[in-house]
Amino acid sequence: MKHLKIAKSFGIAAATLLTLAAPAFAADTLETLREQGFARIGIANEPPYTAVKPDGTVSGAAPDVARAVMKKLGVNDVVASISEYGAMIPGLQARRFDAVTAGLFMKPERCKAVAYSEPILCDAESFALKKGNPLKLTSYEDIAKNPNAKIGAPGGGTEEKLALQAGVPRDRVIVVPDPQSGMKMLQDGRIDVYSLPVLSIHDLVGKANDPNIEVVAPVKGAPVYCDGAAFRKQDTALRDAFDKVLAEMKASGEFAKIIEPYGFSAEAAKQTSREKLCAASN
Repeated sequence: MKHLKIAKSFGIAAATLLTLAAPAFAADTLETLREQGFARIGIANEPPYTAVKPDGTVSGAAPDVARAVMKKLGVNDVVASISEYGAMIPGLQARRFDAVTAGLFMKPERCKAVAYSEPILCDAESFALKKGNPLKLTSYEDIAKNPNAKIGAPGGGTEEKLALQAGVPRDRVIVVPDPQSGMKMLQDGRIDVYSLPVLSIHDLVGKANDPNIEVVAPVKGAPVYCDGAAFRKQDTALRDAFDKVLAEMKASGEFAKIIEPYGFSAEAAKQTSREKLCAASN
């Protein structure tokens, strides 16, 4: 499997931004990307959506799909930058990325801010908590009802929003910067539950190999979500070109070959649409 490297040098990154600032405003973004030979993508570090290794190589279902689609569009490489979920759309709008491919689930408010591709990765919500689930937490509402329960969630992510919508007070919703920190906070007792999508939690708990941690999945009452590649609103032509190739890959089976080894269902992505997800009330 091919991988890409994250630029670690501030000087290189700054020079790249300066070089790309003017071309990024070109009317034909796809042609600009073809000429420069790569697209910049915003990602998280949340396996199996995205995975960043100690040496800086990046894989995961979302970057792998983006790389395959872009290559078919004549863009030979993708360069990844790690971002917190809450900073992804602002970063895209500020032209720090050409696209976000990071498990950024489609929501009506996000659909108003960016141009999503058709669905790529679908998942449900889950909890990691202490063995035996001593506080009996199976839903976000359960956390809201227990005045002593604290939940950890990614800042700006779906889980943070679901907790707040369920009535969990702001001071009991603890923003964590990355999955590893969330697991450590759970193990140390600083939070009572850590919430992420099912596949991400299973990957995290499996790697922790801690017999004192268990998983509740799916979370009761929480919807199933799908992400898509997110583009700037003015880059709908690039999004449409991406969608065309994505549809061909779904039809040929190449899409399934990329995402299913990571545990995702290609069929789930094929059974819904951007239109349905962007119109969802949840």
